[in-house]
Amino acid sequence: MSTYVFMKVLESAPSRYDLGIRLLSRGGIGRVHDIIAGRVAGPGKRILDVGCGTGGLALACAARGAHAVGLDVNPDMLDVARAKPLPEHPDAHVEWIRLGAMEIEDRFPATTFDAVVSSLLFSELTVDERAYVLKTALSRLRPTGAIAIADEMRPRGRAARLWSSMVRLPVAALTYVLTQATTRPLEGLERQMSACGFREIKAMRARPGALTIVFGERPQEEP
Repeated sequence: MSTYVFMKVLESAPSRYDLGIRLLSRGGIGRVHDIIAGRVAGPGKRILDVGCGTGGLALACAARGAHAVGLDVNPDMLDVARAKPLPEHPDAHVEWIRLGAMEIEDRFPATTFDAVVSSLLFSELTVDERAYVLKTALSRLRPTGAIAIADEMRPRGRAARLWSSMVRLPVAALTYVLTQATTRPLEGLERQMSACGFREIKAMRARPGALTIVFGERPQEEP
């Protein structure tokens, strides 16, 4: 059941965001963050978390010794993130910056990061905005750097899509009434990542019914 459209409601009350997302993901969001951090983070790694919200993914990366930079346009979300304790890993470091996904290239030079990560952001972007963020992320990654995107994906197969749409419709309608906004399940993200230059693209689910995580790499530059 796709209930992540309620993010829009939760974003209006950042202090309740973490609890709400844990409930909506049936406890799976922490597992998603751990999987991503386990793949891309480590001591000395620089990680950019785009649309970091209340900081769960950036902190999971920092817990593995990474220098994480969390970006979000919502200052209240960042206040919640800043109030959280820093992980106990001796190399852990987190920097919180109020910045939108469309402003990355204005703030960070090329080949700055070892990984770019994002959770529950891309479903809020238009196709053109996703392309911009992907291309900018690619240029900010070091050669062979990684990208990891966790979000709600549209199921494959006609029957699965029909069922998902039927279940999702009342949730989406209620969310729009409350917030005048909604999100849409992603479709074709792997193809779009490939078109933007990423390679070694692989998708996985943390568990059945959970968010999908799509990993990719920036190719090694030619000597």
